Amino acid sequence: MRDPGDLYELSDESAVVPDGLHLVAGLTGFADAGGAVSQFTEYLLGTLEHTVIATFDTDVLLDYRARRPIIYFDEDHLTDYQAPSLKLYLARDEIGQQFLLLAGFEPDFRWEQFTTALVQLVERFSVVSTTWVHAIPMPVPHTRPIGVTVSGTRSDLVETMSVWRPHTQVPANVLHLLEFRLQESGASTVGYILLVPHYLADTEFPSAALSALESTSAATGLIFPTDHLREQNREFLNRINEQVGENPELAKLVGTLEQRYDSYMEGSTLRSPLTDEDGELPSADEIAAELEKFLAIRRTKDDDSPA
Repeated sequence: MRDPGDLYELSDESAVVPDGLHLVAGLTGFADAGGAVSQFTEYLLGTLEHTVIATFDTDVLLDYRARRPIIYFDEDHLTDYQAPSLKLYLARDEIGQQFLLLAGFEPDFRWEQFTTALVQLVERFSVVSTTWVHAIPMPVPHTRPIGVTVSGTRSDLVETMSVWRPHTQVPANVLHLLEFRLQESGASTVGYILLVPHYLADTEFPSAALSALESTSAATGLIFPTDHLREQNREFLNRINEQVGENPELAKLVGTLEQRYDSYMEGSTLRSPLTDEDGELPSADEIAAELEKFLAIRRTKDDDSPA
């Protein structure tokens, strides 16, 4: 295998990182339902003091043709090229507790080398635990708390927080692989998969970001400022509830999801709050059709709004 250290460059500040910090990770790319991970990392970097500890080699790890960067065309010239980045930060939470934050794009290439590099950094900084977040679309209502599926070595968090524990095969992302490697080495690690309402999967759902922050706090004891995000979430939910209230089909959909969710949480014989009356998950086509219908209604509502 190529030298994992070739994938990143340490900054001068890496020499003063204290041992025993928590590592928090959120990478964008695959199935970021509700914009949970992107909102989560952007919020942390936008509200907390932080400095770069390590910068990963974008040209080696990213498939530019699959995920093209954005550049702005200003009438007759190009400006504001938004270069993708993948970095490890040293950050402080709201009360000054330090932690490491891995944020940026999920690598397209060299997963094994990248994962080995992260494991080496975990060992280098004597990381006490690794917590990562991901979000997937599921048939659950927006009127109930966002549930999580918890994995990793933290049995206490699995027992108290994991609302859905399936036996299934899933498409992996690179943080799944990191958790798997850390688990093999006996390191402390926990992954949170947020179960985001499928009809809001293509929006930026503030509640998903809040759930990511709250789950991370539960695993690490870190304290994050959330007042602004909570206000955004209240406004978002008010708009959604207005639109659902004006459309009987959507109201019926949400009501059905609420019944399934409540029955499951009350100890029903249903295997999961995500299944239909026959115990089956909706197909990808069914989810896509409902999402398309919902977004079409939103667009119509926006077009009818006064300028």
